[in-house]
Amino acid sequence: MTLTSTPTDVRPARRALRTALLALLVLPGLAWAVIRVLGWERGPLVQLFAFTPYAAAWTLIPMVIALLTRKWLVAAAALLAAALMAVCVLPRALPDTDRGPATGVRLTVMTANVYFGRADPAALVKLVQDNDVAILALQEFTPDTKWGLLDAGLDKLLPYHSLADIYGTTGSGLYSRFPITDPGSIFGKGGNFQAYATIQPPGAKALNVESAHPIAPYAVSVLGDWRTDLADEPTPDPNGNPGILLGDFNSTLDHAPVRKLIREGYRDAADTLGKGLIPTWGPYGGEHLPPVTLDHVLADTRIGVRELSVHNVPGSDHRAVIAALTVPAT
Repeated sequence: MTLTSTPTDVRPARRALRTALLALLVLPGLAWAVIRVLGWERGPLVQLFAFTPYAAAWTLIPMVIALLTRKWLVAAAALLAAALMAVCVLPRALPDTDRGPATGVRLTVMTANVYFGRADPAALVKLVQDNDVAILALQEFTPDTKWGLLDAGLDKLLPYHSLADIYGTTGSGLYSRFPITDPGSIFGKGGNFQAYATIQPPGAKALNVESAHPIAPYAVSVLGDWRTDLADEPTPDPNGNPGILLGDFNSTLDHAPVRKLIREGYRDAADTLGKGLIPTWGPYGGEHLPPVTLDHVLADTRIGVRELSVHNVPGSDHRAVIAALTVPAT
């Protein structure tokens, strides 16, 4: 009987190959983490970076493999990637100690993208009624949605409004239980309208409220418009009315322009309450994509954030976001 074994000069080559293959598993996650931390997403990476929480979970796999196989240099790189991703993503799942003022006037707001006006109006009205919603922002708001909501009785709950109802995906609507002044809408660089108004809740300071809907970064050719739309979103004036910006931002907290907008005077309600990883879009329209968080309630830092919930809306590819806020009293 002849015994054979792997030649000694082959073994190091195999070990080097295994190390190289493991490094190839680590490097994409490390590059992703560095780009995310520095806000360098550009071109096709803009769409890809909406899925950063999934990439963060992936970085744990090569890290564990590297540690188990004692590939210490690769393990160090994998650990760095996982740590950077954790710093970026994990805080969204943890409640903030600072949720803003706890005293003031309680106010519940809701935002929903109605998907070409196909969302069920009765279901929207039921959400408003069951959750005591005082301000409702709608995107992709059409004339059919307007008349459907009227038939479902929304005018009895939220009789005041600022509307830009347009067929397709560009319309916008804002409804209120309380009187409004200065209603109107602006037309974004990307082609979407955003309804706005000043709303006066009883016993509270007047609020500047806008239904946000920047264009989606669906192609590299529109990324400039996407960035312009986000840069043009209203920011709070410390000497003016507190502001609430809510809607379908077509962006997650892993997109640098949204983080910049928040730094200019807002807090993200879901992130504040440790619910920032709850998805609000997809995969509802036949798209084989993991769900992501595109819909947000951004509250002026002078406004407290108390509760938040996310709800399915029949007929829409987005979910409704409902937030209970505390706004400054007069």
